[in-house]
Amino acid sequence: MKLPSRLWAISLIVVGSATAVTAASVHSQASFAPQNSPSTLVSQRSALQPGINRVTFQSEGETLVGNLYLPANYKPGDKLPTVIVTGAWMTIKEQMPALYAQKLADRGFAAFAFDFRSWGESGGNLRSFESPTVKIADIKNAVSFLQTVDAVDANRIAGLGICASAGYMAVATAEDSRIKSLITVAPWIHEPQIVDTVYGGRTAVENLIAKGRAAEKKFQQTGQADYVLATSKTDKTAVMYGDIDYYQNPQRGAIPQWENRFAIASWAQWLTFNPMPVAQQIKVPTLFIHSEKAAIPHGARQFFAAIPGQNKQFEWLSDRTQFDFYDQPATVDASISAIAKHLQSSF
Repeated sequence: MKLPSRLWAISLIVVGSATAVTAASVHSQASFAPQNSPSTLVSQRSALQPGINRVTFQSEGETLVGNLYLPANYKPGDKLPTVIVTGAWMTIKEQMPALYAQKLADRGFAAFAFDFRSWGESGGNLRSFESPTVKIADIKNAVSFLQTVDAVDANRIAGLGICASAGYMAVATAEDSRIKSLITVAPWIHEPQIVDTVYGGRTAVENLIAKGRAAEKKFQQTGQADYVLATSKTDKTAVMYGDIDYYQNPQRGAIPQWENRFAIASWAQWLTFNPMPVAQQIKVPTLFIHSEKAAIPHGARQFFAAIPGQNKQFEWLSDRTQFDFYDQPATVDASISAIAKHLQSSF
């Protein structure tokens, strides 16, 4: 599906309560494990060390896999302010979350990037399912897990949502007082009017929602999932159709670990997701980073304006596209500097 060029030519749409953590494991990362093989991880809570530590934790009965990034000068006994980093829709922890997490660790923070249920190495039966409800619950369960990790200061956990997961992180923050700071980078935050504009009008949106519900019902009844490509230069049925370098360039986001697909069942939840009402429930220090040339800045502006109080800041970067925020050094470094400054004043 090709989106209107104004909203944008890049065709990128970045769309429960937590249960107790019942098990966790951790060890240092040596290499990328085969997808969906969390059983290969070794339970060794004492093995935390500087760099990337691979971990598993439980979310709603599924095993999730994540990477805990610790600073080079980390030593046992340190209690670090920690940032949960989540990425654009349809992405995995090795894409933009890994870059931001590493750079935050370089600044002295602990940072946690993980695969949501049905994505990457994490469990989940309906693969590549973009479910805001699921992802919000996973964020809360990530907080529960982090509060059991020796390197983490349980009272200084922040949430950083990039692109679509900005909305997920905002809802999680509004509902979970354990998240002490909210940060969004290039936030894609939509509501029904924005959805209708981006997706070709109310009739087109309703058709997609109906397709999504039918696909989800089919999966529940038969176990068979329907998919389209996440991105393609040639296949017009792809969700992100056109020349989209970040997702099509192996030197950027088109990494071997990422499956280029999208469960059609995702449409119903994604298109009906509206985080706008929770803005009034945000009570923690908040930082938004965006650009007028990136995705739907008016949605982010609308959400930000509704956050009560004055403990909030909106950092506008000039002439940056949505994809610049994902991996372009100047844009990422500017964002990280603003994030570090915000965290130092928040914690």
